Parts: sequence; structure tokens; C-alpha cells
Amino acid sequence: MVATVKGVEAQQDEVVKNCFCMEGGQGETSYINNSQVQSRNLEMVVPVLKETLDTIRLPRRPEKLLAAADLGCSCCQNTLVVADAIVQHMTDMYVSQGHDPPEFCIYFSDLPSNDFNTLFRLLPGLLDKGSPAYNAGKVFVHGASEAMGAAYRRQFQSDLARFLRCRAAELKRGGAMFLLCLGRPSSAAPSDQGRVRLLYGTLFEDSWADLVREGLMDKDKMDGFNVPLYAPTLDEVREAVEAAGAFRINRLEMLTGSPPVVDRPDDPGAVGRTVANNVRSVVGALVDAHVGKALADELFGRLQRRAEGRAGELMAEMRLPHVVCSLSLARDNAN
Repeated sequence: MVATVKGVEAQQDEVVKNCFCMEGGQGETSYINNSQVQSRNLEMVVPVLKETLDTIRLPRRPEKLLAAADLGCSCCQNTLVVADAIVQHMTDMYVSQGHDPPEFCIYFSDLPSNDFNTLFRLLPGLLDKGSPAYNAGKVFVHGASEAMGAAYRRQFQSDLARFLRCRAAELKRGGAMFLLCLGRPSSAAPSDQGRVRLLYGTLFEDSWADLVREGLMDKDKMDGFNVPLYAPTLDEVREAVEAAGAFRINRLEMLTGSPPVVDRPDDPGAVGRTVANNVRSVVGALVDAHVGKALADELFGRLQRRAEGRAGELMAEMRLPHVVCSLSLARDNAN
């Protein structure tokens, strides 16, 4: 029995590693070729990252090795931009306080299996057509039932609080954290994901429905897929931080992200291709695993055509809000 359980856990870990990651390689739909907007957004928030680093309290005799972890990185240049900002800023801090520059150990992680352990426990409810969590006819929380929205909200806050408690156990005294994620206006209900719907709701969801209507996909296949993403409000992030009890908030705000980076923004075809590639670079591995590559190609082809038809609207509205949060380790949680 123990061996069987371990075997199942190993299989689940392998599924997570293969699916919960950005699209690899250097092809047209790869993350490395579809992360220009993320790069611009990072440039906007680097000053807040540096403010967070300034909250770190160095002891009178700091250790020669300084460790930092990027727990949401991927396989593109943006990862190195963040690491470089940390190295340069902390080197300046050490020198300004009369210390020799430290050695740096940077940890990179784009396989969040620990953060998604609860997903496997949710699966029975998601597949039970009588469950309030069954998201029939939809693939994203936007526009879902009130019960579904509330379930996503609870799961997000539980996951974030658990994540923060784990990070607090790892940090040294005086440590700090910088968080950046998609967000939504504070007035919006959980099932109203604001502008995030433009990428993972509406057009994407309608593309799934196209395949069902054309008989290329069973409806149950669509109903069984849910984009594992939730854009929180500032209050929801604040509540999760307070529930964790491990950090104090130095700064918490919502910033409007960069517009889409399109070579020819007046060309609907270029806009549609960019939108489809951006979505596929993020959730493509999940979709491939769920429906197979052939159907995934059909799906993203339809998404591209739908985006072409609304190119002007998308260019005007696709500046997605982001939550920016600077945290310091609370005194009573310091190691």
C-alpha cells in the first residue's frame, strides 16, 4: 500500500512538472517569445522591488553568502532582470554599510507543485456535476456562479497564506518578500475577473465552445477544464497576509500593466496571433495534456481568429492590473 501511494504521488508530481509550467523552447508560441509585456511590467515595478530590498536589516557582521529565491520565474530574460536588480542593489547596500560585497545564491523555480497540492483534492468536486464547484460550460472563473467564485476566492487565500507561512520558515531574520501577480478592482466580485477575462475568459472560452458546437470535442471535456488562475483584489491579498501572520505589509497597491506588444498593432491578424500566442505560452501545456496537441492547435487557431475580430478593443483594453506587494518578515516570525 505504501509503495502504491508513493507511486501515485510520483505520477502526480510528474503531471504537475509537465503541465504547470510555461511553454518551453524558442518557437512562436514559447514563453520566451511572448513575454515582452511581462518585461515592461517588471521595469515598472523594479523601484518597488528595490524598496522591498531596502527593508532588509543587515546584522553588524552579515554573512558572506546572501540567498534570494524567485518562485515565479520562467525561462526568459525577465528572470535574469530580476536577479540582476537584486544583486546590484544588495551589493550597493553592503558596500554603503562598510561591508565587503557578498556572494549570491539565486534560486529559480517555475514548477510550483507544492502550491498546487490542493488542486488534486479539488478534482472530485470539479468532476461532480452536482457539486457547486462544477463549472459547466466554462473554463475560467469569470462569469461563473457565485458558489464557484467563492470557492476560487477561498482557495486563493488559503494557498497564499500557506505559501507565506512556508516562506517565513525559510527566511532569515530581517528578510523580505516582493510579490507581483494579476489583480482586479476591489469592487469586483470573485466571479468578475475584470480585464483578466480578456485573456482567459470570453474569447478563450468561446473558442472551446466552438469545438464543442462543431462536434470536435465532447462537452464534458470542456467542462472538465479550469484555468488555475485567480486575480485577487487588494483586500483579498491583505486578508491572506494577515491570516498567515508571518509578514507585515510595507506597501500594497494596484498598478496598470503594459499594453500588448504587437509588431503591427493596426493589423488585426498580428493582434490575433499575439493574443493566441500569449495565452498558449502560459496555459498551452495544460491544454495539450487535457485535449491533445491536435485539438489544442484547433483551439488556439479559433482563439486567434476571434481575437482578430476584436483587435481594436483588445489593444485598447489589454492593460492588465497587477497587485504589487512589499512585505517584511514580522519580528516574532524571524529565524
